[in-house]
Amino acid sequence: MPPRIFAGRLPTASEFAQHDNGAAKNPAAAEESPRQKNRIQAIALPLKTYFVTGTDTGVGKTVLTVLLARFLRGRGIAAAAIKPVSSGRRGDARQLFRAMDGALPLDDINPWHFGAPLAPALAARLEGKKILLGDVLAHCRRMRKRFDALVVEGAGGLLSPLGEDFDSRDILTALRATPIIAAPNRLGTVNAVLLTLEALPQSLRRKAKIVTMQTEPQKRPTSAARSNPALLEQLCGAEVFTLPWLGRKIVYPSGRMGSRVRRTLQGILQ
Repeated sequence: MPPRIFAGRLPTASEFAQHDNGAAKNPAAAEESPRQKNRIQAIALPLKTYFVTGTDTGVGKTVLTVLLARFLRGRGIAAAAIKPVSSGRRGDARQLFRAMDGALPLDDINPWHFGAPLAPALAARLEGKKILLGDVLAHCRRMRKRFDALVVEGAGGLLSPLGEDFDSRDILTALRATPIIAAPNRLGTVNAVLLTLEALPQSLRRKAKIVTMQTEPQKRPTSAARSNPALLEQLCGAEVFTLPWLGRKIVYPSGRMGSRVRRTLQGILQ
């Protein structure tokens, strides 16, 4: 059953409890049997373009992109993960390079990189350069022709300026990609996610996937972390998934991913 939309109002206590009791439909919420584990291998994944954006910088976009790429490639799908534009240190692009076992050169993963830790549009201007939307789209489309599935990671939040008069929303829209919104699972993330969804064109908003990320180790999840996914589903109707803290070393074979993580990635990609 699709999540109920509450048209911007808060659910009542009974409505919230009823929805929360059904949280086991989230692929990360329950243990799987051997039969379910085998079923993951049998389900076909659609081959398309995904765009990983976030509510801010440092919210888990690269972790999520790496996991998606490793999962797809572990399924035998020719998948690529790219971050066309970046600024500051190039660590995110290097993680994507390792996630694909060197299947793409670093400069194909991240063609536009600038040293200053600023919005890419401004960092490029400091070096006397410009980033044009047409060039970025042409690169993404070339990568899409070479691979069966493409995961594109944005820089910063959805509306962070990437180049001359364009942002991640413009790339996402032009590619007709499936939006995947990474959000830190903490107090305040509900507002940030709703604002990000509001900024998407309606056609893309309907197919957006939201992934709440545990970005720091915690002994026990906070009350906000426990309630955010169900509340987001009730308020906006989009699919919401949750990933736990996975440590700082995230590049590993898909076969070593926990079963709940694999089921969550399966759900995000469908």
